[in-house]
Amino acid sequence: MNKVSFGDKFRYAFDKAMSKGPGALIGWLGLLSAILIVVISLIVWVSNIAPELSFPQLMWMSMMRTLDAGTMGGDTGTWAFLFGMFAVTLGGIFVISTLIGILTTGIEGKLETLRKGRSKVIEKGHNVILGWSEQVFTIISELVVANENQKKPCIVIMTDKDKVKMEEEIHSKVGSTKNTRVVCRQGSPMDLTDLEIVSLNTSKSIIVLSPESDDPDSSVIKTILAITNNPKRRPEPYHIIAEIVDPKNFEVAKMVGKDEVELILIGDLISRIIAQTCLQSGLSVVYVELLDFGGDEIYFTKEQSLIGKTFGESLFKYEDSTILGMYPKGGAPLLNPPMDTVIKEGDQLIAISEDDDTIILSGIIDYKINRDAISEPRQYQQAPKRIIVLGWNWRAPSIINEIDNYVSPGSEITVVANYEDGDTQISKYCSNIKNVRVTYRKDGTTDRRVLDGLGVDTYNHVIILCYSDTLDTQEADAMTLITLLHLRDIADKKGHKFTIVSEMLDIRNRNLAEVTRADDFIVSDRIVSLMISQISENKYLSAVFTDIFDPEGSEIYLKPAENYVKLDVPVNFYTVLESAKQRSEVSIGYRLVSYANDAEKAYGVVINPDKSNPITFSQGDKVVVAAES
Repeated sequence: MNKVSFGDKFRYAFDKAMSKGPGALIGWLGLLSAILIVVISLIVWVSNIAPELSFPQLMWMSMMRTLDAGTMGGDTGTWAFLFGMFAVTLGGIFVISTLIGILTTGIEGKLETLRKGRSKVIEKGHNVILGWSEQVFTIISELVVANENQKKPCIVIMTDKDKVKMEEEIHSKVGSTKNTRVVCRQGSPMDLTDLEIVSLNTSKSIIVLSPESDDPDSSVIKTILAITNNPKRRPEPYHIIAEIVDPKNFEVAKMVGKDEVELILIGDLISRIIAQTCLQSGLSVVYVELLDFGGDEIYFTKEQSLIGKTFGESLFKYEDSTILGMYPKGGAPLLNPPMDTVIKEGDQLIAISEDDDTIILSGIIDYKINRDAISEPRQYQQAPKRIIVLGWNWRAPSIINEIDNYVSPGSEITVVANYEDGDTQISKYCSNIKNVRVTYRKDGTTDRRVLDGLGVDTYNHVIILCYSDTLDTQEADAMTLITLLHLRDIADKKGHKFTIVSEMLDIRNRNLAEVTRADDFIVSDRIVSLMISQISENKYLSAVFTDIFDPEGSEIYLKPAENYVKLDVPVNFYTVLESAKQRSEVSIGYRLVSYANDAEKAYGVVINPDKSNPITFSQGDKVVVAAES
């Protein structure tokens, strides 16, 4: 065995001291300085070089010369004394220069740590967003609006992205966050140590975004697992909202998160929205009105004075709020329950209102319902639809299945896409459809000659899907935009009216396309972001939105106004409510066709109108209702 020398031991001890960081180095320099001062002062005092000075005075003089080399300039005395002071000064120069270097390095290191966003957040009642995607900007914007009446609200975001870049993007795309502070931190949402940085135990809600990767669901499930199974977690349940892309992973994510997580199946949701929106012009605007925080939102309310009353009676009790459904105690939310349902102790009403404190009983007894203006209920047989789908991505089969739930037998869907395996995919995943006949044609969707040859003007509805599976964002959006422009031109020249629902990925490209009619609504992940923001404020809204978008039970429809009241006759909205009630439906608003192209008027859509104000419906106007069909 080789003998370890003293030099080796010293170097090893020195290495260990240096590895302990700036604090340890400063301590060693302080000790070295003290030794130098004491030794030199002791030598001068013992040798009696300066008999007029005491040992404490020599210590003070040595310390001053250690800290400031210029102090030595005024020294007088013997050469031995001057040499001693010179030795102290030289040692001081070494110590101070080293100290400055250490402090500079330490400060730079701390600034770099701060720049990376690795310091722990000390907040309470804050929203936490884990992950990063284009959705984050919409979510922040909505939470900022929701937090306007809160005291010192805060949103904390953590992802692997650089902190400074996150802050720059938020500043560029969100702008002013008003009274809400946005704190960015860099780290992995799947790492237990990194999760401690964002103070999950004191958070109000936790949003887990689906990452832009080949297998996003695995990252989301691992993040939920890290949150719920952290040994340092709080005993109270978390309020987690998470995105899942593939339906096959839904049950696994639910098993991991249990009752603490509200899952949003984004692929399925967007497919349903596209299917519903393409069949009803303006429905997308209704969804946005219900989901964003800019106008009226959905709230839950309890009203003791309505206990024992029926749901149908409750519809007329509020002037500035609109009742949409019920949340029975111990049950699930019900959109448009039977009108004779009795309100019991503990039941809540689902209301659309400007805020939760604006849901106030009106006290009005005479609703001034114009019963002579109410139309007689009529049965309508829905005609088969002809729908053409241009483009392809993995959601196409799901969209076809969803459309099958809403159209009458004999309907047709034509799919045209430059995709080799489309026919096989449709045969595999659309084998259970009952109401539609699907045909597939492989062809380019941006070629005007192809579009003219398809006879697009013979279809009722057009859906444009982006090629998100095979092209990058900008290329896919460019193809969608070109197809959309051709279709608008065809519609104008042929004089044929058909609804167009187009899907885009980049918000900047969506803004380019959103410059005309509401029928050209660009379905995207924005609605998902709005829904996430709403559920983060109230977890029970998740069940309400599930009911709204589910083809089973009641959904939102825009139906001709003449089905409910006589046209060109002034009526108040209580009259519309009564007419809808007679049909076992709940009316929540209307759409005026005269404003269909006016974005400032929400394309004519009015949700939760003042019920006493008179309104005159014309041909083409719609009534927005929650109904079973």
